[in-house]
Amino acid sequence: MKRIAVYCGSASPADGRYIHLARQVGKTLAAKGIGVVYGGGRLGLMGAVASGALEAGGEVIGVIPEALVGSEVSNTDCTELRIVPGMHQRKQAFTDLSDGFLTIPGGVGTLDELWEAVSWAQLGYHRKPVGLLNAFGFYDHLLAFNRHMIEVGFVREAHRDIIIAEHDLDLLLERMERHVPHKPIFEMKAEDL
Repeated sequence: MKRIAVYCGSASPADGRYIHLARQVGKTLAAKGIGVVYGGGRLGLMGAVASGALEAGGEVIGVIPEALVGSEVSNTDCTELRIVPGMHQRKQAFTDLSDGFLTIPGGVGTLDELWEAVSWAQLGYHRKPVGLLNAFGFYDHLLAFNRHMIEVGFVREAHRDIIIAEHDLDLLLERMERHVPHKPIFEMKAEDL
């Protein structure tokens, strides 16, 4: 993987572990020669990921919608900052520019990005690994709900392993590197659906 889209929050939680984690993610990716594609802000976890990667000499491409340029305070320190018309174009750019997706803790926007990456993988719009760093057990309930959707039958058995979840970043990146794409819905017959 040459570049990974990192999905995370623009907020700064009171618990400093989250900012430290985000900075370490940026540093680790840079140390492994993996560029960061992210939301383009300089605040919160977003800014920490970018700062960590830039401090370690990594490539950082920020993608930010016009409407958020002022409110998120664009990170002009990025290797490249792309300003796009809206959120749809932002997420498309994440997909186009990256070789995989890495979600770390965040809020509603982060989950929107994660679920779109998962949905697009199911359908066949991309065949890239979708990683979830479950640091501090942050995503335990989300992973339980995903298992529930599989058990009930809303997620096909062929797609049960789209989300690659780990507590440890190095292990997660190793698993993402070994990712083998599943059979997408676009390639399935009606009887498989």
